[in-house]
Formats: sequence, structure tokens, C-alpha cells
Amino acid sequence: MGLTAAEVAASRERHGRNVLTPPAKTPLWRKFLGKFNDALIIILLVAGLLSVGISCYEYFGLHEGARVWFEPVGIFIAILLATGLSFIFETKAEREFEVLNRVADEEPVQVMRDGRPCMVPKSDVVVGDIVFLATGQEIPADGTLLEAVAMSVDESSLTGEPICCKTTDERLFDSEATYASNMVLRGTKVMEGHGVMRVASVGDHTENGKVHTEAQIDDGKRTPLDQQFDRLGRVIAWNSYAIGGLIVVGRIVVWFALHNEADSGLTDLITYLLQSLMIAVTLVVCSVPEGLPMAVTLSLAYSMRRMLKTNNLVRKMHACETMGATTVICTDKTGTLTQNRMRVMEVVEGGGGTLNGVEGGSPILYECMACNSTAMLDADGQPIGNPTEGALLLWLKERGQDYSTLRQGARRIAEQPFNTERKYMSVTVMSAVTGKETRYVKGAPEIVAQMCGCEVPAVVAEWQAKAMRTLAFAVDGQWLACCAISDPVREDVPAAVAECRGAGIEIKIVTGDTPGTAREIARQIALLSPEEADNQESMQSKIITGPEFAALSDDELTERVADIRIIARARPMDKKRLVEALQRRGEVVAVTGDGTNDAPALKAAHVGLSMGDGTAVAKEASDITIIDNSFASIGRAVMWGRSLYQNIQRFIMFQMTINVVACLVVLAGAFMDTTSPLSVTQMLWVNLIMDTFAAMALASLPPNEAVMGDRPRSRKAFIINLPMMKNIVGVGILFAALLLLLLYRMEHVESTDIIDLFTASATGHCHPSRHELTIFFTIFVMLQFWNMFNARAFATGRSALHLHGCRWFVIIASLILFGQIAIVELVPDFFGVEPLRLYEWLIIILATSPVLLIGELLRIRTGVNGSK
Repeated sequence: MGLTAAEVAASRERHGRNVLTPPAKTPLWRKFLGKFNDALIIILLVAGLLSVGISCYEYFGLHEGARVWFEPVGIFIAILLATGLSFIFETKAEREFEVLNRVADEEPVQVMRDGRPCMVPKSDVVVGDIVFLATGQEIPADGTLLEAVAMSVDESSLTGEPICCKTTDERLFDSEATYASNMVLRGTKVMEGHGVMRVASVGDHTENGKVHTEAQIDDGKRTPLDQQFDRLGRVIAWNSYAIGGLIVVGRIVVWFALHNEADSGLTDLITYLLQSLMIAVTLVVCSVPEGLPMAVTLSLAYSMRRMLKTNNLVRKMHACETMGATTVICTDKTGTLTQNRMRVMEVVEGGGGTLNGVEGGSPILYECMACNSTAMLDADGQPIGNPTEGALLLWLKERGQDYSTLRQGARRIAEQPFNTERKYMSVTVMSAVTGKETRYVKGAPEIVAQMCGCEVPAVVAEWQAKAMRTLAFAVDGQWLACCAISDPVREDVPAAVAECRGAGIEIKIVTGDTPGTAREIARQIALLSPEEADNQESMQSKIITGPEFAALSDDELTERVADIRIIARARPMDKKRLVEALQRRGEVVAVTGDGTNDAPALKAAHVGLSMGDGTAVAKEASDITIIDNSFASIGRAVMWGRSLYQNIQRFIMFQMTINVVACLVVLAGAFMDTTSPLSVTQMLWVNLIMDTFAAMALASLPPNEAVMGDRPRSRKAFIINLPMMKNIVGVGILFAALLLLLLYRMEHVESTDIIDLFTASATGHCHPSRHELTIFFTIFVMLQFWNMFNARAFATGRSALHLHGCRWFVIIASLILFGQIAIVELVPDFFGVEPLRLYEWLIIILATSPVLLIGELLRIRTGVNGSK
């Protein structure tokens, strides 16, 4: 009878419509404001506000010119560039990922209502509806089968299982199946046969809907790089505040040590205190690396584009770097480790030789395979229908046999479809090979052997031990052949798995397949050694089924999760729970997947990696899409991530050295009663323009394959490691000492050029001339320029002069050098400098070059260069 109109309305009122609730979209303005949550951006905002305070005092209190506003304006420009670039790149990536193939909720479905069949839109299907299912139809909702005739369903989008036999006969239920044999699910597809179902759940309440809902939940996970920058921001902030406070206290002590009440009044003390506060605020501003957020954004954006060339389409910028911190990869099997394409691996005809080469095979076997099948090949040669039967047609095609021609040449007389009880199918034809009425049988080897009165060949047991599907063929009651069919492992997967494991990354398989199939795939990709795969006792701790996994409490799972390598017969939410258990143990987790069932785990992971031919839901939930569906591309993403992290470290080391030098010069000047020799516009040139170019130069360095020999870094490790800290402090103090000596010389020598500066005799105290301050500024920049080459060589294992593959580094370094020359020679007034003579440029460049040369000698001495 089906439901009446009143019952349909009541069901829809109670259970809702058969549609999936779309994810709530975050407004663009909120996405943009979210970029200001970065720790370094917050520090820049504080520095900008302090700088505004300084500028207000200088402009309104000291009546200085509009030039005093350059620094706060520059800082806020840096903030807008860093946040704006990140926002633009991610928004662009989001648009590239917009799902174009939305499920059509208006697709017609045949149902029984008011005692007669009718067609209704899929969105109108309600709980309790009787739905008719036909071959090729996508199932509109979850339900229980009332009838099933030779029915098989592709559940790969939910479980990874490409073909599941469905039946209403409880005796034939598969006890190991992920879902009951009489249950069909929304979003899966009828591959063979037909049936009738009663709808049990619709919309968000279906298994597909639950996955869709979970995939929208933002768990608020923070990337390792976020955590690193939070810590770096705290270190910079507290150190700068502490030093600023010490300056104020120290200068007060100096004041009272050098003055007495008779020599000075309260007004002088207040003026001195205000000057001390201004110096302290200036130091805080100088200590903030204004260019760092923009530099990191540029590095991530550059890597985003470069990774696209290695088939990694990055959707979220931080995923570039997070891949380098990954400690565990959770992957599905079908379509990721395997080709998701059933193939005939071996054929044995009669008692004769193997037919897995291009030669061999009898005409009668060809006709048997072609005629005793319901599958077809499309115009592109891809199977339509049962994947196992499609594999047989592909095998025929590889041998130059056209299945359609073979079918047309053999007139069909009768057929007996396959079912799970008989475990075979047969067809009777007027054979073009035998010239007479011939009956072909295809089915389970043990059943066909029993029908033929013969023994099953020993090779069948060998195939089954390798978790291959086996079929046997017979003609008129005589054994004809047997074959092994499987979804083969992608050719590049074993090497890619070995590369990841060699890099200290654990691999875990989560699949809807049987434990035996999963174990065999793990053996083929060398995730399990042959000894481990054959050791049943060892396998008990390494392989777990979905029901066993679900029975574990969270505490038990957290304790066992490190030992688990395979979850078989997994349900959609098992992978997400696995990811969360690993994250509780402090692991950085990447997840690969191509099905709708993978979406919640892709969303929950630190990095979600969807496959290029995966479902729209999987891609939407992921951070990176592997365009070529190759697991090998994941190894390249790890290499890029680790190399990017090193590039960011190099830039931090480079810029923090500049800030240490600037802070030490300001700090020394605070107690020497000397004004800063570097103007605001000069520091902005260094911190924003020069440093941005330096970031681009260091980000353009090619990835270093040597990083794949390292273990994943600890999440607790500070981004500035001990060698970096020694370099920053040591080089910073050295440069500051050299610059302060130079400044002292300028205050005691009257010179007209650089030669006079170093050769003239000292006179009394004098204020440095504009020409001398130009020399000071240029030497300061050139020291950093040569130090950029040292930063480029940091942790590479090579000389800084090893520039193979570093074309962009050389180009950008040249731009920095010529940019410095240009601002001095072309716009001197804006930067408070004056042009230098050619020989002065040559002397400064040569005089500062020992920074690189000494760096090279130190690398040789410590064996960093080695044989490279």
C-alpha cells in the first residue's frame, strides 16, 4: 500500500525532509578579522599603538614634522599586508575548491503511495516510504530491504567496499559486513539487480548525513606553526617589555647617580623620565619583527603555488608547513593505496599454464567470460556494473578481444543470475565457438568444482591466502579455468610508504574491507613484514575490527592506539575517533581519503588530504587535494613542509638578528645619551621592504631531500632552536659592537668620506654628519645582506655559495643590493641620507663581505659542508 498523503505529511513533520543541511558559511569580514588572532599580529598591533603614542608626542609636543607618522603608518601597512595576503590567498583557494557537483535533491524516485507507484523528488522521500530500487540508481535514503533480487551495492563512498551483496535472507547475511546485508544507505549505488526498501531515516539522520554533519564541525585544532608563533610572540613581547622596563629603571638610577637636587629640578626629572619612556617604547617597537607575519604569509603562499606543481593543491596555507610536522598518517585503502579498479591478476586454464601474459587463452574461455556477464565497458573503456565482472572484460580487452562482438556472435537462450545462496551464475548460448547450444558457468571455485566433479586447483588456495577474489569457469559441466581478481596496489605506494616511514612517520590503514584483505595490502606495501603478517599472535595487537574498535573506551583506545596499524570493517566515524585518540597522545595527524566516509576524519585531522577523484564532500573537508591520487605525492608534501619550516627558521634567524642589533644600538644609546643613528624610514626600509624581499629569497629555496632522513620535530620544540639562538645572539652582539664602535668613531672624527672616517685623527666630541650617517646606514644594511647568505646556508649541509637551483634567491638578493643603492642615490631626502661615491660603495661592500667569508670558514671548520 505504501503511505497515505496524511502519513507522508506526519512523517515529514516528525523526521524532517530528505535533504542535508548545508554548512553555515562564515562571512568574509569575519574570516578577515580572524587573521588578527595571530600572536605576532597582536604584538604588531601593540607596537603600532605605542608607535602612534610616540608620534603624537613628537608631533604635538615637540612640534616635529609629518615624518614622525611614517613608522606607525608603516607598521599598520605591514599588518594589513600580512593579514590581507593570507586572506586573499586562502579565499582564492576556497573558490578553487567550491563544489560544483552538488547532489541533485530533485532527482525523481519511484515510491509506493496510496496503493499505487508514483515518482517524487528525492527530497520528498520520507521515513516509512516504500522505494523501488533499480540497477544504476543512487539510493535516496537509509532503509531496510523488503525484496532483493541478485542485488549488489557499491558502498565505497561510505565504507570503502566497492561491492556488497544485499539480501533479505537472514541465512545469507554476511556477519563481517560493515552494515547489515538487508540495509541500504543513502548515497550508495545499486550496481546489479533490483529491490524494494522501506525508508528508515532521511536527511541528516542517515549515515551519509551523520558523516556530512561531522565534516562541518570545527574542532578548533591549532596547527604546530600556530603554537610555535604563539610561543615566539610571548618570548618577543615579554623580553622587549622587560628590557624596556630595565631601560627606564636604569636611566632613573643613572639620573640620581649623576644629579642632585641642587643641580636639577622636578621639571628636568619629568622631562628625563618622558625621554626614558620614549626610548623604552622605541626599543619595544624595534624589537618587533614587523616583516615576519608578512614574510611567513609570502613563504606559505609561495610554497602553496610550488606544491601545486607536485600535484598538491593546497586549500589552507598553514597545511603547507603542518605536513612537515606530521607524525602519523591515517589512510584508507580503496582508491588511495589501491587503484580502486578490480583487475585480473592471474588466470589458469584447465590444468595448463598461467595466462597472465598477453598470449594464451582459448576462444571458448573468451566467449564464456564475455557472455556469462552483465557488465559492460563505456566509450572510454571503463567498466559499468559489477566491478569483478568488469575486470574480466578488461582482461579480454587487453588481449584484443571485443566482448560485445563475442556476445553478438553467441545468441542467448537462457540465463541464471548470481545469488549469494547458489554462489554461481550461468548462461546458455548458441555458441559461435562450438557451433552448438552451450552452457557456461561462473562462480565460487569450490561450487564450480563440485558441479564438475573435480578438485579445486591448489593455486586457488594460494590466491585466497593473498586475499584475492577467486572465480572458476565451466563449460557444459567441464572445468574450464580459474582466475584471481584484486584491486591492485598502486605501483608507487610501497616506495612512498617506505619514504614516509623512513622519515619517522607512522602509517595506519582504516578500511571497510575484511581483516584478511587489509592484512595482505599491508604486507604488499611493506607496512607489515611477511613474518608479522603470518604471526597470528602479533596480528592481534596490530589489527582490530570496527566492532572491536567501537567497544574500546576512550582511555583504552588512547592506551592501545600506538600499536594499532589496521582497522578493518571500519565504519565512517571510526577514522575520526582514531584521529582524536592520536591527537590526545600529542601526535600531529594527517588523514588521506577519497570517500564521503573520510570527511569527518579529514576535517578533524591537522592536515586532511583528499584525492583528486574523491567525492565532493571529501574535498570540501580537506586541506590539501592530491591531484594525481598518488600516495607518493604525500611524501613530497612532507618534504615541502619540512623544507618550508627550515626556510621560516632561516628567515626568523635573519630578521631576529637585525632586531637584536637594532635593540642593542638603542639600548647602548640610552645609557650613552646618544640618539639613534637609524631614522624611522630607514628602519622601515630594513624591517618591511628589505626583510620582505629576504623572506621571498629564503622561501624560494628548493626543498632539501635530506630532511626526509630526519625524525618529525617535537611539537614542544621552540621554533628558535639552540644553534639559531647562538647565531642570533652571537652575530647580533658582534654586529652591534662593530656599529657602536663605528658610531663612536663618527662622534669623534670629522670626515668628508669613508677613507677620512677611518684614517683621520680623533677630535673632540661632534655630531655625526649626514654623510657619515649614510655610511652607517649602508654598512648596517650590507652586514645584514651578507648575513642573508649565511641564513640561506643554515641547516642545508652546503656552502652558502652552492646556488644550484636557487635562481630566484640570486635574483632577489640582487634586487635587495640594487634597491639599497637606489634609495641612497635616487631618493636620499626621503630616507635622510645623501649619495655616496662609487669607491665608497665598493669599500663598504668589500669591507662587510667577511661576514660571509667567516661564515664559510666556520662551516668548513665544523664540517657542515662535508663532501657536499
